[in-house]
Amino acid sequence: MENFRKVSTSEEESPLPFPELPPSVVEMKVKEGSKIRNLMGFALAHMEHKGSRQIVFSGCGRAVTKTITCVEIMKRKLGGLHQVTKVRYQTLREVWESAEPAPGGTPHHLTVHKNVPSICILLSRDPLDPNQMGYQPPEPAGSPGLLID
Repeated sequence: MENFRKVSTSEEESPLPFPELPPSVVEMKVKEGSKIRNLMGFALAHMEHKGSRQIVFSGCGRAVTKTITCVEIMKRKLGGLHQVTKVRYQTLREVWESAEPAPGGTPHHLTVHKNVPSICILLSRDPLDPNQMGYQPPEPAGSPGLLID
């Protein structure tokens, strides 16, 4: 691959793994370069001021840890949120082209499909089915949760 350079990367769209969501639910697509402050400002505004009952955070590849961080901040700031976590694989499509095309010729293109880990987390003010895989109940009131110095 040293003779190629990456031209583009795109995610193949896939539906959310939560079948009974209302169409108005907000989906926060967390990317590797996303700023947590921006994500949290938007998400908190929807949950606090616009009265949303549910929100979904999703991220893949290197954005998985940032997605989890956003969810934990949201749970700490709002409290009482039910959570369902789904882990799956997402397909990324990368297009590469030759760094040095033949004289007078067009560059060669190479398409690579990568399966990377992906996470989708549903947070809800309303109770969710505690028997579904990945369910986490709200933390009890007054529990210290995660302490950060």
